[in-house]
Amino acid sequence: MSEAKDINFMGGRKIAAFLSIALIVISLGSLIFQGLKLGLDFTGGTLIEVAYESSADVNSIREDLVAAGYKDVAVQHFGSEEDVLVRMQEAYRADLGDEVLSTLRANTDEDIQLRRSEFVGSQVGEELRDDGGIAMLLALAVVMIYVAARFQFKFSVGAVAALMHDVIIVLGIFSLLQIDFDLNVLAALLAVIGYSLNDTIVVSDRIRENFRIIRQMQAIDIVNRSLTNTLGRTLVTSLTTLLVLLALLFVGGESIHNFALALTIGVVVGTYSSIYVASNILLAMNITRDDLLPPEEEEDPELAERP
Repeated sequence: MSEAKDINFMGGRKIAAFLSIALIVISLGSLIFQGLKLGLDFTGGTLIEVAYESSADVNSIREDLVAAGYKDVAVQHFGSEEDVLVRMQEAYRADLGDEVLSTLRANTDEDIQLRRSEFVGSQVGEELRDDGGIAMLLALAVVMIYVAARFQFKFSVGAVAALMHDVIIVLGIFSLLQIDFDLNVLAALLAVIGYSLNDTIVVSDRIRENFRIIRQMQAIDIVNRSLTNTLGRTLVTSLTTLLVLLALLFVGGESIHNFALALTIGVVVGTYSSIYVASNILLAMNITRDDLLPPEEEEDPELAERP
């Protein structure tokens, strides 16, 4: 009866493998030939802070500045609904703050005050970008060591491949759509690694358990049963996480929009990879029950000779 309830996830493993390879190739192609659209955190630019008398509409402010000819404008509330922070990749000029202030005043009857206008260098952003990249590589290395120690080497290969799959696709989508890549998105990528790893470990733990207790069943059937066993938990975790992320994405404001978008993509791709990437690689590496049996302890010869 239990076998009839198992979902044949691995029946479509070849299609899933083709889809994953295609997405990775497209993502890498976009990253190589088009690159990421780096935000002000990485490129440097001008930062201007203004204060309104009442709550300011950041979308309207952005539209007014874009219509005035300013490019790559990012507008967000700063501290309160009346304080607004404007960031743009505009070469710094001494009169740029007054110029922006005049543009904003021309589109409203409110009295707007200029709080500050300054140049933001890219050195700190570049250091954080490099440190973030190193952090991701170290995280993947630590994950491989941890999973290999807790489970088995083949599991570690599958887990790291799934994590790399997720990160490359998220980066590829941001590159294809030319969405600003800033420090918030970099932080989201690290969060995606943590989420995807957690999901993969839950699936791996069930696969290991079933391999040890089920004897008369092929590897592909054991993987299908394990994925079926964990499907409910995976769906509940993913759906509840997505509900929060979608709320942040649509009503959370401009400042966390790209952060929420990266996490939303990462959760969807991470859920897919924990089922079809990590498990697929285990089957490709011919995982067997013998791989997961604990090593037999050698009997002490002195103890064996005792009556």
